[in-house]
Amino acid sequence: MTESTFRHNPQPEIQTRAKQGQPAPVPPVPTIAAARAQTQVRTLAQHLTLATLILMGIGSATRVMNAGLACPDWPLCYGQLVPQSQMNLQVFLEWFHRLDASIVGFGTIALAGLSWWRRSHLPRWTPWLASLALVLVVFQGILGGLTVTELLQFEIVTAHLGTALFFFLTLLSLMVLLSPYEATGAAGRLAWPSTVATVLVYGQSILGGLVASRWALHQCLAVSNLCSVIHSHLWGVIPATIAPLVLVVWAWRTPGLHPWLRGLTHLTSVALMGQILIGFSAFKLRLQVEPLTVSHQMVGALLLGSLMAFTVLAWRDRRGVSPSV
Repeated sequence: MTESTFRHNPQPEIQTRAKQGQPAPVPPVPTIAAARAQTQVRTLAQHLTLATLILMGIGSATRVMNAGLACPDWPLCYGQLVPQSQMNLQVFLEWFHRLDASIVGFGTIALAGLSWWRRSHLPRWTPWLASLALVLVVFQGILGGLTVTELLQFEIVTAHLGTALFFFLTLLSLMVLLSPYEATGAAGRLAWPSTVATVLVYGQSILGGLVASRWALHQCLAVSNLCSVIHSHLWGVIPATIAPLVLVVWAWRTPGLHPWLRGLTHLTSVALMGQILIGFSAFKLRLQVEPLTVSHQMVGALLLGSLMAFTVLAWRDRRGVSPSV
């Protein structure tokens, strides 16, 4: 595939030929080798995306169960790969969190290596995006070690969550960009609203991580301390709710939307409503129900992921590009 293959937008040419009564040009079809390479990279990115989502859930459970320092050293746990004699629920959560993180890390190394090895059969941005994921997972590993050695400083814990979400979105984008999506041209106007919604929800997720890492709600209710942190998160709910809601309504009213985008619209609406209900319940119960707190983060990540996938597809639809672009 040449450089022009990556930058060519067939929509204007198709429309011009249609007006002149000429047959539309046939879009370039990826070779068998290119299709196989894209499938391999996309499949690995898909598995890593799911593993990262699970990893964030385990990390949330580790925090709410006060297990962040259950293993006092790093990268080993009590100086062992598997601390059998010290094993309990808290140690298991922290140990398993590190195990899953290691699997994701080695998987990302494989993703970057595969992308560079098969780069002649892949879009030229693929190895660079995979390399970005590798840089993020290395940085995430460093932050993970610092959370232990620096005794759970809230700045590091919050950065740990923010990087995890960014890494998750990077893998998800790579997976969606390599998916065999056929643009319909119906979602072009939704690209910017979905981008804004994604940014706002990401920012709200960081605020939520700050609330969690500083135990702000507990301190606000107990000694009226850090209430400003809680209020910033509560005020942030408004734009982070309105933007996805506007996108959902706009998408529902858009005819000819691709079935994938229809499905993501439904997923976004369900995740948004679920996140509001879970967040309200967790707040009313003063974060005393651990499964609710973990669910709040997981559903928030699912909402963010659905918005990111919608955004990537909407921009592809706006440009009218094929999977090989």
